Amino acid sequence: MRSINEIMSTDLTYCTPDDTLINCAKRMTEKNVGAIPICKESLELIGMVTDRDLVLRGYAKDKPGTTKIDEVMSDYLVTVESHTSVQEASDLMAEHQIRRLPVVAGQKLVGIVALGDLAQEEQSNVAAGRALEEISEQDQLH
Repeated sequence: MRSINEIMSTDLTYCTPDDTLINCAKRMTEKNVGAIPICKESLELIGMVTDRDLVLRGYAKDKPGTTKIDEVMSDYLVTVESHTSVQEASDLMAEHQIRRLPVVAGQKLVGIVALGDLAQEEQSNVAAGRALEEISEQDQLH
């Protein structure tokens, strides 16, 4: 069975806790992504911010664009190591209703796996479909 390191994205874009809502939103736009990991300068993963977080926890609560991103980030993180199987990652995403799964080595961010990455894998198509169905039915964490 394939492992997550074979399909994860390693072209990482991240924000630091000192970045602002507007900086994060611009970075999402530039990279055409819906989520950004929040890391210390050492790439230690400390949170995730989705476009939904920006809207619901930030702008909808009248927070200015200069608000530090750590005020709206999710710090409840579900992560996997790069040796995790594609099937196990799919199951974890379904169980926790998440669309993006950070891949870490220790606490250092080394990649991201998105639901779309899993959907392209023959071995995880069923789990990815189940994950998408479950995620779409409930609010997502990140």
